[in-house]
Amino acid sequence: MLREKELKATSGMFALMTGLAVLALAVLGFVRGGQSESPAIIIASSVVMLVAIIMMAGLFTVNPNDAKVLTLFGRYIGTVREAGLWFANPFYAKKRISLRVRNFETTKLKVNDNHSNPIEIAAVVVWRVVDSAEALFEVDDYQHFVQTQSESAVRALAQSYPYDAHLVEEIALSTHPAEVAKGLQTAIQERLEKAGVNVIEARISHLAYAPEIASAMLRRQQASAIIAARRKIVEGAVGMVENALELISQKSIVTLDDERKAAMVSNLLVVLCSDRDAQPIVNTGTIYQ
Repeated sequence: MLREKELKATSGMFALMTGLAVLALAVLGFVRGGQSESPAIIIASSVVMLVAIIMMAGLFTVNPNDAKVLTLFGRYIGTVREAGLWFANPFYAKKRISLRVRNFETTKLKVNDNHSNPIEIAAVVVWRVVDSAEALFEVDDYQHFVQTQSESAVRALAQSYPYDAHLVEEIALSTHPAEVAKGLQTAIQERLEKAGVNVIEARISHLAYAPEIASAMLRRQQASAIIAARRKIVEGAVGMVENALELISQKSIVTLDDERKAAMVSNLLVVLCSDRDAQPIVNTGTIYQ
């Protein structure tokens, strides 16, 4: 496996000035050779000009957050990362590669979650090249490789978690975005390790049930919400009834036997747990009639 090695290239400004000076001398030689009608001077000037043109072909520039990968006849020489004008062997092949941060969004994938429910899922992946040699020589097309492996990781992630959490500490796609995003980033990074790519961030951008079961799952979520709300109401009502009985007993407002306590508890629970306003009834008799 090839690893990136940094190459210290020669300053291009000195090479550029030298090349221009040699070209000027070659042009001057042409003029002098034409004036003196000397074929030797003209041939020598032609050779000098050809050498200067070949040498100036070794000039290249590196932009900020870019790199140039240098190869010679199929052999990797090194990578120049520092921005500026540089000079290297004119026979080196120079391949530009961007080191900038890039991102892309996967297509909406239709997969089954951990409970075999069909869902639609997509993710945004933020990445950058950190090893130019691996990116260019270890995979055929590193950009296509990033996209393909990211979609594969999203599919595997969706099959590892349920859409909704049905247990107390269960991690789900819809309720634990931070944990899911961390797992997705780790999964993508493992797949892209050989391509010289670092995954900066990965998060889910789209998550929904598949259209064919969306309406049924919506009713299920509504029912779960209603049950949870009713459970909370009942817990609060029981606490209020318990508090009422304790206050009546502590302040000796009235003495109730077990039967009357049961009736009072029943009436209070009906009033507190009902989803409609209670209709008051005035009792003009005694509590036993």
